[in-house]
Amino acid sequence: AMATVFSQATMTVFIILYGSSKYSWLKCGYRKTSFSGAVIREGIQFGLPPMLQSSISSLGGLVLQDFMNRFGTDTVTAITTAYRIDTLVMLPIVNLGSGISTFTAQNYGAKDEVRTRKTLFAGTLLAILISLGLTGLVIPTGGKIIALFGAGTTAVTIGSAFFQRIACFYPIFGLATAFRGYLEGKGDLLYSSIAGMISLAVRIIASYAMAPNFGNMSIAYAEMLSWVCLLFMYLIRFAKNRKQDLMK
Repeated sequence: AMATVFSQATMTVFIILYGSSKYSWLKCGYRKTSFSGAVIREGIQFGLPPMLQSSISSLGGLVLQDFMNRFGTDTVTAITTAYRIDTLVMLPIVNLGSGISTFTAQNYGAKDEVRTRKTLFAGTLLAILISLGLTGLVIPTGGKIIALFGAGTTAVTIGSAFFQRIACFYPIFGLATAFRGYLEGKGDLLYSSIAGMISLAVRIIASYAMAPNFGNMSIAYAEMLSWVCLLFMYLIRFAKNRKQDLMK
């Protein structure tokens, strides 16, 4: 914990010093015109929803960890290791979503609707291709990668089964991430955060509901279902916004 706090503090100081030395408009100082109510309100509008979502997601993670602990040490070892691997594997998709958000914001701000739609189309296509490639990579190798971390035979078997199920839904996650980036790029952060929190609630409820029939694999199935719900909510929002744009 201390190492985390120290590293974050060091990073903060470095960013402030680097930014203020390289860009004059980032230099810290007090002026009568330093504070703007409009800017502060806008900052709260864009910053508060992701903050709440992050806090609720952390709380949801604790609930899911408690649920996972009920299946024993082997399941905890397997799924925890699998999620760490999964986090690394999914980085290309997550970063692609950030890129879509950035390009969408630029084109939307410039009122270039054609390029905004092209950004979504290209991003969606890339998300599908990348996620399909990751699916083909993870399904045959997931268990072997878990074994590299020193997990026992039972844990490796559980982890392999987990990857074989969840990796099939990487394209769904990829599409959800692409549409999320598009919506957030157009400033729809509140809806995106609400959708993320609903998706987390679906995942928690589904985990407990499916446990009697699917055992520890309910963890994978519940996450898959949450991705489907997330994509569904983003598509509804996209269709609604699209309809409103056409009516203008």
